[in-house]
Amino acid sequence: MAVIADRCPHIQVTLVDLNAARIAAWNDPDLANLPVYEPGLGEVVGRCRGRNLHFTTEVDAAIARADMVFLSVNTPTKTRGLGAGQASDLRWIEASARQVAAQATGHTIVVEKSTLPVRTAETIKQILVGSQRLAGGANGAGGARCPEGEPGGPPAKTFSVLSNPEFLAEGTAIRDLEHPDRVLIGGEDPEAIAALSAIYGHWVDPERILHTNLWSSELSKLTANAFLAQRISSINAVGALCEATGADITEVAQAIGADSRIGPKFLAAGPGFGGSCFQKDILNLVYLCRHYGLDAAATYWEQVVAFNSWQQQRIARLVVSRLFGTVSGKRLAVLGFAFKADTNDTRESPAIAICRDLLEEGAHLVIHDQKVATSQITADLGRPPDGSDRGFTEDGSWQQVDTPLEAVTGADAVIVLTEWAAYRTLDWPAIASAMRRPAWLFDVRDITDTAAARQAGLQVWSVGKG
Repeated sequence: MAVIADRCPHIQVTLVDLNAARIAAWNDPDLANLPVYEPGLGEVVGRCRGRNLHFTTEVDAAIARADMVFLSVNTPTKTRGLGAGQASDLRWIEASARQVAAQATGHTIVVEKSTLPVRTAETIKQILVGSQRLAGGANGAGGARCPEGEPGGPPAKTFSVLSNPEFLAEGTAIRDLEHPDRVLIGGEDPEAIAALSAIYGHWVDPERILHTNLWSSELSKLTANAFLAQRISSINAVGALCEATGADITEVAQAIGADSRIGPKFLAAGPGFGGSCFQKDILNLVYLCRHYGLDAAATYWEQVVAFNSWQQQRIARLVVSRLFGTVSGKRLAVLGFAFKADTNDTRESPAIAICRDLLEEGAHLVIHDQKVATSQITADLGRPPDGSDRGFTEDGSWQQVDTPLEAVTGADAVIVLTEWAAYRTLDWPAIASAMRRPAWLFDVRDITDTAAARQAGLQVWSVGKG
């Protein structure tokens, strides 16, 4: 929405949320305090906020004024009930659709931005129609029409539903939005499709704006994320084989990535995929396949998630194994907690599972991440920090520090879990002199200067390297 406001100064964009603290953070005069860290986002918000980009908790009033409403609420995996562990929890989508139905005026285009299961648009249409006690049913697959307004009264409510999934990647979101590979708009109402296309057309080449039906658009988002996640699991499977055979995953990735049919992207071995989308969307795809009786397809996609979990467990076991079979009471420096560089997002971060496993082994973790707050790490690990370094414990302990050097002081090992640029140029002689010997480097992202680390006296394990 910030990029739309930036590229379309004639359009008034209002973001609404029930969370007053979050809206206050978006309105904070200090752009460094925005609740989401994303390179370039602060500059975009700074140009537009107060001009044509607004943040408010006045949800009903904003809906009533809007010509177009984007539904961008959370759709996490259900934790209980029918489809628990796989199906998407659509309670907030339904609540939002009902609120739009109640507060909208005139004609409103309702746009799905959340990643949703196939045919969710049908549910949204039924809510928009049913909540207004419509007579006459839906206006095609993409719109819903209300009865004509009474003479002299307010105009009748009408709705059109579109699917417009987002394909940005965290850490490069602004660049991805400003220079997208494609913009996908699914729907059946030509006027609504044209209206949304016109907005993107202010900066996106029309050839990159793709039109599909609603169901193809919804499924395309799930499929894109599933394919990307599958690539990550595939390269990590090959990386494990490289470690066992003496091959080098970097060289293997370069060789296969040179094939134009494969390409070089998403071929970096690591701790597995994280973030808010990949696992959730694959599990949703598994649920849908099983719902439609496609058990073999469901099992195929399920294995992508299973292997991702195995990779994280393998790394934790490997750390324990190399440190003489136990990490109880040992100080381990963890560099990086976000699921990837250039974001403060920790949702499904591989660091969570790896750190939990090491805590279960009794380790004392000293965590450094330049953007993730202590409160977030506390929530993710399910336990508060304890900087006392209590020695041998049954459940381990952790603390957060401000610098990598502080993290490694007295540590038996340093574990690189996020590919922050600062970790590529660490001062290994200084780090080695601060650690307890024998000292290990576990480079789970294959980004450090391992030759310098070895020269400084550290033993080194790097993912995918035999």
